Formats: sequence, C-alpha cells, structure tokens
Amino acid sequence: MNLALAFYGDDFTGSTDAMEALARNGMPTVLFLDTPTASQLARFPEARAVGVAGISRSQSPEWMEEHLPPVFERLKEFRPAICHYKVCSTFDSSPAIGSIGRALDIGMRVFGNPWAPLVVGAPVLKRYTLFGNLFAAIHGVAYRIDRHPTMSRHPVTPMDEADLRLHLSAQTDKRIDLVDILALQSANPEARLREVLDRSPDVVLFDILDEDSLARAGELIWTHRPSGTMFAVGSSGFEYALVEWWRRNGEILDPPPVFGHGKPERVAVVSGSCSPVTESQIRWALANGFKGVALDIPRLVGADGDLEFRHAVASGVTALDEGRSVVLYSALGGEGLVTTGDKVELGGRIGHQLGRILGELRARTGIARMMVAGGDTSGHAAQKLRIPAVTMVRPIAPGGPLCRAHADDPSMDGIEIVFKGGQVGTERYFGQVRDGV
Repeated sequence: MNLALAFYGDDFTGSTDAMEALARNGMPTVLFLDTPTASQLARFPEARAVGVAGISRSQSPEWMEEHLPPVFERLKEFRPAICHYKVCSTFDSSPAIGSIGRALDIGMRVFGNPWAPLVVGAPVLKRYTLFGNLFAAIHGVAYRIDRHPTMSRHPVTPMDEADLRLHLSAQTDKRIDLVDILALQSANPEARLREVLDRSPDVVLFDILDEDSLARAGELIWTHRPSGTMFAVGSSGFEYALVEWWRRNGEILDPPPVFGHGKPERVAVVSGSCSPVTESQIRWALANGFKGVALDIPRLVGADGDLEFRHAVASGVTALDEGRSVVLYSALGGEGLVTTGDKVELGGRIGHQLGRILGELRARTGIARMMVAGGDTSGHAAQKLRIPAVTMVRPIAPGGPLCRAHADDPSMDGIEIVFKGGQVGTERYFGQVRDGV
C-alpha cells in the first residue's frame, strides 16, 4: 500500500476534520479508532491516507510518553511519506494537559528527522497565522487567539499567548523558527526556507493566510521532506496545504468527488460541549423540532449514575419512537457547567457516559444517524461505541463531516455518525445533520 500520509489526531473531532480535508479533495482516507493492524488496513486497499483518532489533547505528558510511542512506531511501519500529529486549529494546550510540545518531542525521537514542519492556519476553518501569531474568527470577526471570546477562556487549556513560538516553548526545548507570510509571498520562498534551515531549527512554523500561502507551504514541505517518513505537527491546515500543492502539481489527478444531499433521518445527538457555538446550535435545534434532554451531570457521573443513565435513555427512546430527533446535553454554554473537581477526569467520565447513552439508543431504536458534540467528549464517547473505523460520507460543515462506521458488529456497521468540535458549524448545524444537507 502506497500511503502519502498517516496521521494521529489528538482528539476525535480533529481526526475527522483531517480525514475530511483529504477525502473531499480526492485522497481516499480511512480513520481508525485505535492503532490498526496490517490486516485491518488491508481491508481498505484504495486508501492513500490513514488516520488514528486519539485522546491525547486531554491527557498528561506522562500519558503521552506511555501511549504515543507505540502508535508512532506502528504508523512508521506503514511507511507513509509523512506522519502528521494532528492538533486543533486553536492550538489550545498546556505543559500539563494536551502538551503539543511533548508530542513533538516524542515524534521527533521516533522518526529521527532533522526538522519538523508546523502548520496551524486553516483558512477554511477561519484560522490564520501571521508572523507566528494565531488568529481565529467567530461570527465574522477575527480575534487574536489570546483575545478570542471562547478560547481565551477554555475551561481546561485557556490560550493566553498568541505567538505560537512562545506558546510552544513552554512545552518543549526544541528550537522553533518561522517562514512568515512575507517569505511565502516573495519571489523565491524556497530560498527563504533554506535561510531558515541554515539556522538548524528543530521546528519550522509556516504562516498561513489564504489558498496561495497554503499551496506554497505545502510545496516547501513536500519537496524538502527527508528520506523515510517525515514527522510533522499541525492542524488540518497541514492536510489542506498538502492537497492544495498536490492538486496544483498534478499529484492528485482525479477531480474532487461530488457529494449530493443525503436523505433526512432522525438523529440522536449527545453533547458534552460548553462552547457558545454549540449552545446556539442546541437552542436552534430545540426551536426546530428536536426534543431536548438536559442531563444532570453530577448525578450522571456520581453514585446515582445508573439512575440518570436510565432516565436519559428512556427520554431519548420516547422522542425517537415519536419520530423526532433528540439532543441530550450536559450544558448550554455556561448553564449547567460543572466547575469543581478534576476537569480532565470529569470530562472523561462525561464522555464515557454519553457514549453509553448513544449506544443504548442505537440498540433500542435502531437509529441510523447519530452525533457527538464536543472535541474532548467525542474521543471518550467513541471508545464506547465499538466502531473500529470510519470513512467520510459527505461534508456538512468544515471540520464536521458525516461519516460511515465500519464495524465487525453488525448492529454498528454502516451507521452514519458525526463527531463535532465545539467551534464547528453554524447555528443550523444539527438540522443540517438531520436533513443530510
């Protein structure tokens, strides 16, 4: 199998985001929920890219040291041209939780490359890097990430530094250099990259503003990769940079696939997101035919968890049997948000319980389309759903495609499922998933 790219996503929604960037541009991609064996990968002979959906975004550096090396070693065995550690385009992380720096250290140790590219900007997601600083747009307004109304107040990893070189330097001792937007827009960006590489950096960050800067970054990375497998870090902007160059250079010859509308289906949604974007989507859904079930989270993750679990399932089954879609949610933005205790442990327990609820709704109603909202939530929920792999069915909104499950369990094989990050989609997004638009 000739793989152009392998990637490990530090959360599940980010992993489907990377898969979408490739698949919608004519690169057949399969995403596994756990590190695949050679025989599992062989079931997808058409794949040009393979991903593993992880949960390292919500884990400690010690967890990473235990779990990431064997994943990277396995992906290295598949001999892809590039192995990408995929992170969120908002880059939220810290030295203690979701350390991108520690993942970088491990990846460079496993792959042994002289330098690693870093691409974070993703214009399709309204994320931009300029002179090393990250910007993210919401409701049409671009904010420096440390002034972003959501990410500067993230409950676990708030972003308090926009310069990604400074932010990352708190997590790793690696030397970080920059190919800035002026270099990419110059007459000879390759010469500017050589100037940077002559300074022997460990990491090279590429500014990204638009499609042209994506293509130029993709060209520089692809044409300067070392022999063997190159290790890289970044958001799905990394995939978009590569495919933009591959298409312009003729590496991808087939036209992008055309995706039609799907048929409307009831959809069962579980949400562990406290994002104001997801809040607006839940409120839209409740005003447009969805039944809402507000979950008592302290009860769900406490001693009476089974009682709240059964109540949630019963409420969901009633709605689905009535022919309605349903959304079961842990919070509406700040409403219902639990702020005490270990946030990482709590997030994992919430995600596992939401996965249990969704699995039981599938078992009892045969619901064919499901969704999990919340980046950290999705990884934990996915572990409960017994789905080894997914492929993309169609785009819904950038970063949140509709996927098809591939499972040995006939009860889960073929279901349609969405894993949505907190910042993904317009307020009508739940309706778009329900209607297959």
